[in-house]
Amino acid sequence: MDAALLYSGGKDSTLAALLLDRFYDVTLVTGTFGVTDDWRHAERAAERLDYPFSRLDLDPTVAADAVDRMLDDGYPRNGIQQVHEHALERAADLDVTAVADGTRRDDRTPTIPRSTAQSLEDRHGVDYLAPLAGFGRGAVDRLVDATLDVETGPSATVPRADYEAELRTLLVERGEAVDSVFPPHDQTHVRGVVSDPSDDALSRRPSDDAPDTPK
Repeated sequence: MDAALLYSGGKDSTLAALLLDRFYDVTLVTGTFGVTDDWRHAERAAERLDYPFSRLDLDPTVAADAVDRMLDDGYPRNGIQQVHEHALERAADLDVTAVADGTRRDDRTPTIPRSTAQSLEDRHGVDYLAPLAGFGRGAVDRLVDATLDVETGPSATVPRADYEAELRTLLVERGEAVDSVFPPHDQTHVRGVVSDPSDDALSRRPSDDAPDTPK
């Protein structure tokens, strides 16, 4: 079974990939509006983890609408949610059994309500998966610490390929102050795996007879 996982190169989407790996042939997909080449950060992370990667072209008008909404709101939550749902719609158009993301139980945004997930599944004939939906922040952090080599730092400096990077660029191009919309916060970028996930139930496929190479 094939699964397309929305991928930023950060810890959450990487952990989601490891959790799905036992049951699905996972392709990491990164959405881009064509504003920057930041999606290549995710491509390089996928290469280091030995996962197939695909760029997912998103509609630039959605980004423009999201920036308008964020400026009107004075915070990014609704704009990020709008972009994430659009990215899932695009991923669902791919020839896959399932689409997935790295949203967690404690996330404020993006989140996918049950009604939205069911609508996506019904309209596209795919399964929507959120492998981290039952994991709180502490559990995620402990799994990440045990499994991944992660760079953490201010959002403006850490190489990443999430929606925020391109939305920040669009704000700057409009002459807007990024800090007026995005409060200071940290982001993560995965540099690799610190332990072989084949030794863990995270990624061992039932049919495997030999140890996996690290992903």
